[in-house]
Amino acid sequence: MRHISLFTTSRGAWVRITGLSMLFLLVGAPVVSAEPTATESVNRVITQVMSILDDPALKQPARSAERRQAIEDVVKQHVNYEEMARRALGAPWMEINSLEREEFVGLFVGLLRDMLAGRINHYSLKQVVYLSEYREGNVAEVRTAWIGGKVDTSFDVRLAKKAGDWLMYDAVIDGASIVENYRAQFSRIIRDVSYEGLVSRMKQKTLFVKAFEYAAVR
Repeated sequence: MRHISLFTTSRGAWVRITGLSMLFLLVGAPVVSAEPTATESVNRVITQVMSILDDPALKQPARSAERRQAIEDVVKQHVNYEEMARRALGAPWMEINSLEREEFVGLFVGLLRDMLAGRINHYSLKQVVYLSEYREGNVAEVRTAWIGGKVDTSFDVRLAKKAGDWLMYDAVIDGASIVENYRAQFSRIIRDVSYEGLVSRMKQKTLFVKAFEYAAVR
């Protein structure tokens, strides 16, 4: 899949936040903590999810639902999941009512939760390298590399500032946009079946996860 950048400014116009942060460290940073940078926001998400996945107590089969909910709470705090859901669904978003949108967003959060947990589960904090942060106004991109035993993965996070917080609205994994990937899948299902068929399949995936966890407890 060809990566299409959502940013329009040339590379030379980007502000490199990393270098500026290092300058603050050298000359002395103010005591009063400023708003978190986009990189700090990404680091917080990764750290919190890894902490949940590594918690021995939450690894117990009987607490799988609690573990899943804890990761979902992180997603809701640090991801603009409504915006991601709208972008991923595309044109059909304008054709569904408010109740249908609410249902779709709820199901989409489950997809994001499972995707994020699945990606992070195979790594540790020591394997995550923060390469750079580029920002233009209230939009930023944080580039990271995940160093694995056999293969490395690039994970570039796109964020927008909302009410003082940097919230993720897309991520590009090895050159593939999550939003574009979901939109292609959703469009194909809607074309072949219907929007109702898409929702049904999303619900079935959730039920499958719950059924699998229930079987593991028994």
